[in-house]
Amino acid sequence: MENLGITADEQSVTAQAENKAFIILISCIATIGGFLFGYDSGVINGTVEGIQVAFNSDSVGTGFNVASMLLGCAVGAAAAGRLADIYGRKTMLVLSAILFLLSAWGTGISTESGWFIFYRVVGGLAVGAASVMTPAYISEVAPARYRGRLSTIQQVAIISGLTAAFLSNYLLAEISGSALNMLWMDFETWRWMFWVELIPAGIFLLALFLIPESPRYLVARHQNDKALNTLTRLYGEAEANIKLSEIDQTVSHSSDKPKISDIFDKTTNKIRPIIWIGIGLAVFQQFVGINVVFYYGAVLWQSVGFSESDALFINILSGSLSIGACLVAIALVDKIGRKPLLWIGSVGMAVTLSVAAYAFNTATLNDAGQPQLSDAMGTLALIFANLYVVFFNMSWGPVMWVMLGEMFPNRIRGVGLAIAGFFQWAANFAITMTFPIMLGSIGLAGSYGFYAICAAISAVFVFKMVQETKGKELEQMQG
Repeated sequence: MENLGITADEQSVTAQAENKAFIILISCIATIGGFLFGYDSGVINGTVEGIQVAFNSDSVGTGFNVASMLLGCAVGAAAAGRLADIYGRKTMLVLSAILFLLSAWGTGISTESGWFIFYRVVGGLAVGAASVMTPAYISEVAPARYRGRLSTIQQVAIISGLTAAFLSNYLLAEISGSALNMLWMDFETWRWMFWVELIPAGIFLLALFLIPESPRYLVARHQNDKALNTLTRLYGEAEANIKLSEIDQTVSHSSDKPKISDIFDKTTNKIRPIIWIGIGLAVFQQFVGINVVFYYGAVLWQSVGFSESDALFINILSGSLSIGACLVAIALVDKIGRKPLLWIGSVGMAVTLSVAAYAFNTATLNDAGQPQLSDAMGTLALIFANLYVVFFNMSWGPVMWVMLGEMFPNRIRGVGLAIAGFFQWAANFAITMTFPIMLGSIGLAGSYGFYAICAAISAVFVFKMVQETKGKELEQMQG
């Protein structure tokens, strides 16, 4: 807060007055959306073979069954940012919780590919909405000095959801013997993998009734009394009045409400540079290939000779390492900043992906005609593929969402997040849909080589284009 000319003594008084426990509580409730984002994304990992058999789909059909959720994600992210400016951040989180419940039930009960895709798209709408609303909500209720740490919890929640899905899939497959086998009530195991999500989705819906609406949204809707009441609960009475005045000045009342045309610079009539930077961050986060590991991890490891059980266990290992990497990000994001973490992550991913690609390139065919790695190359691939996951989750995984939640000025935060979120999920869809095709044409080594190149390019993008946001109040962000 020193950028605002506030003394250390004044900072101390402000810190004492704020309700830190309440801020952390409501931020953690919002991040349950991130947990479901992760669970819904990761649960498909152990169900791919079951879906192939149940719906008799080929590689392209399977790719669409897996990636169909991402179409909903793109629409959900694009719509949520704009709708949140109209109906509120909290309202959109509640809607996403309801959609998570509907998707979890529907995907498990589906008996044909069409209905399965429909419910996966519904789940995608929920994931897309939660992916942009959770960081937006946290950034708008948390103080600048630890906003990065609280926003990074979103990625911990995402990875925890992924790991929970991997663990649930592994345990259910161990109980029944395979995702294809019948489990309880004469339903296949892969269906129960989806139904487990009903539990956290229900908890999320109920917990959301405990959080207040974003004060910045309330000011934008001219509900200053409600905003002041929420700010008082968050920061104390004295700071609440100061903060209300700051927000009121940045959410200009010269025009009615935030609108899509605000993304254009009034003097040049061109799209604001901050929008392009947001799109770049969103696209590069996906073009490094991380969701190939999340969505196809079991298939990936089985394709080079690991058993189904070993492949599912490797997913759990990757998820656990990811959580540890996110904790590193939490420790560093408000100390060294967002930009250095992004750059370190890009370089680290470029190196580790290259080594993993080299290891996969040594695979030979066994007697059954299946690719097989030697023990040494299998170990090398396993180590560097997991190091790649670590570098991603200490950098681009959490920091991209932190940046998107705080880099846009108040007036265009909703629409900026909507646009960046749409491109993030569109890129996710492209990478996920093309991976089975790439696997069949250029192999695992070629695929990982492509992602390594994208990681190297992202390092240049960060160095040239990204501006640091550490320690800045949201009211200081320039477009």
